[in-house]
Amino acid sequence: MMRMQSAWLSLGLVGLAATSCDLPRLPELPPPVDPAPFGLELLAGDIGGRGSVDGAGPAARFSFPNDVAIDGTGTLYVADRDNHTIRKVTAAGDVTTFGGTAGKVGSADGTGAAARFNGPSGVAVDSAGNVYVADAHNYIIRKVTPAGVVTTLAGKASTFGSADGTGAEARFDEPFGVAVDSAGNVYVADSANHTIRKVTAAGVVTTLAGTARMTGGADGDGAAARFYGPFGVAVDSAGNVYATDSGTLRKVTPAGVVTTLAGTAGVFGSEDGTGAAARFDFPAGVSVDRAGNLYVADRVNQTIRMVTAAGVVTTLAGTANMIGSEDGTGAARFLFPSSATVDSDGNLYVADRDNHTIRKVTADRVVTTIAGTAGLHGSADGTDTARFFFPVGVGVDSASNLYVADSNNHTIRKITTDGAVTTLAGSAGRPGSADGEGTAARFNRPSEAAVDRAGNLYVADRDNQTIRKITAAGVVTTLAGTPGMIGNADGTGDAARFGNPSGVAVDRGGNVYVADTGNHAIRKITPAGVVTKLAGLADSMPGMADGTGDAAGFGNPTGTALDSAGNIYVADSAYDSIRKVTPAGVVTTLAGSANGRGSADGTGDAAHFNGPSGVALDGAGNVYVADTSNATIRKITPTGTTTTVAGTAGVAGILLGATPRFAFPQRLAIVGDSIVISDGHAILLLRHGAQ
Repeated sequence: MMRMQSAWLSLGLVGLAATSCDLPRLPELPPPVDPAPFGLELLAGDIGGRGSVDGAGPAARFSFPNDVAIDGTGTLYVADRDNHTIRKVTAAGDVTTFGGTAGKVGSADGTGAAARFNGPSGVAVDSAGNVYVADAHNYIIRKVTPAGVVTTLAGKASTFGSADGTGAEARFDEPFGVAVDSAGNVYVADSANHTIRKVTAAGVVTTLAGTARMTGGADGDGAAARFYGPFGVAVDSAGNVYATDSGTLRKVTPAGVVTTLAGTAGVFGSEDGTGAAARFDFPAGVSVDRAGNLYVADRVNQTIRMVTAAGVVTTLAGTANMIGSEDGTGAARFLFPSSATVDSDGNLYVADRDNHTIRKVTADRVVTTIAGTAGLHGSADGTDTARFFFPVGVGVDSASNLYVADSNNHTIRKITTDGAVTTLAGSAGRPGSADGEGTAARFNRPSEAAVDRAGNLYVADRDNQTIRKITAAGVVTTLAGTPGMIGNADGTGDAARFGNPSGVAVDRGGNVYVADTGNHAIRKITPAGVVTKLAGLADSMPGMADGTGDAAGFGNPTGTALDSAGNIYVADSAYDSIRKVTPAGVVTTLAGSANGRGSADGTGDAAHFNGPSGVALDGAGNVYVADTSNATIRKITPTGTTTTVAGTAGVAGILLGATPRFAFPQRLAIVGDSIVISDGHAILLLRHGAQ
């Protein structure tokens, strides 16, 4: 792991909050950032987690793996949902991409990397090594041969419905789970249709049980039965199909007769027991062994459950409602596991979705991680050993100290020039809204921080619906808004109302500018706490409109930055654009467009972004953008020309060194000729000239 070895001061910092221009008069802003070459280093936290890297065991990266299936040789196939790929994991733990290309969304048939998927959610493998894929967001069922040739077995891409028929005549709606029997019939959990479908080897689709668009928990024969968003399916040697369905596990005979094997429809919990006495909490993937025992990834309970043929439910691994990524026996932890498949020796393989890993549970209940690395989150202070929990906003003071809005820890952290991390305000794991000093104060998912000339920190306390102020001594007060009171009112102090504010910037006069995300507006707060709307539609609805004041429109504005003239730059995340707001409230679009989601470089609206969330400026007026869903860092010149300076569009996963990659970059700060980036559970440094 590459980590920054030198002190902050070796960068020659002049001090800039990513969301502020409140600096000593000279220089006005940091010097221009030379965009190449860059090297990426870890400043603090952990870089495990989401990505799309092939490799051996812990070196591999996944992005929300949703399902896993195993063939007769012990090879695993993974529906790597947010990478839009099918991955292959050998028995030795070597991970390769079997079908599709990471970050490339589509529905094209083809071989290997030439094929395209869109949110593949389910996989199954037959005795000949053919892999079947529930390509959920394409609304189709795909087949992949052992040679990697992808074809569409049933359904029509981008066309949802519920029609039975052959091949492209059939329609599905969010098919999430697939299973295949010994005759090559494929069974589908057609989730949004609330049905169980059958697809023959020739592509003939029929509805085995349930009625399209009719929800419920009723048992019955065929169309008389009711489901509610079935997710996973498995089929046994007798042709019985098992489906996870909201809080239950259902059984469907070959004739379509539906019964509830375990759980009670509409009743959630984590209790072991028999039949209706057992409780699940949104069970997901399911598999069946030769003895007829079923294995369920009980997603929201964070556990793996076993259900006998008689409906007796026990918990094999994990502890209900305890999240984590720990391996071991008994104390093992999962994070929204979504699938569990069983091999001939009774070992289970789990798609541990939100840990971005593939786990193994032996017959003795020992849990290990066989591929991928879970991101390590926490709240530890220290140097090199510090931990964060989804940090978002990053600000810098005039002494080059960093301030981090550590969102899921509900704290504000400080990183000094020698890399030491401390908690400035708030208490990890204890959300609230209390004012006070240091750890006595409480926050609720703070999302951005900006520093003024006097060293005061301003925080967008998102889920409290407030803007907070922290003095250099760590004393926290509420500048505007009332905790827990969401709204859109101007006013002074606690009379004002916000809607999930997520960005702040502060000017030389101490005025604070707020990206009021849920209200789709930019607000201004004077030093006296008087709140007014600077720009945003009069009805607070989203809209992509340039103009002045309430004639202008935004869509979920997030990160903000100020230049030395007081212009505000806004990451307009819903409309995939970067906007500029003058001090008089005149709004223009600097780059991107509402109808141009993508990753293209170019000038003005020819450039495309994908969910940008953070912005920062250098001394030459260049705007740097955390293009979050593209996993890239972009640069926009003052004339509106956009280029990609680091990362590869659609290829997620933090990769340190001379060819940087990012997982989910959130916010930026410019420091000297380098860029500080919050990403996952880490604070990264993109440094000019580093290798």
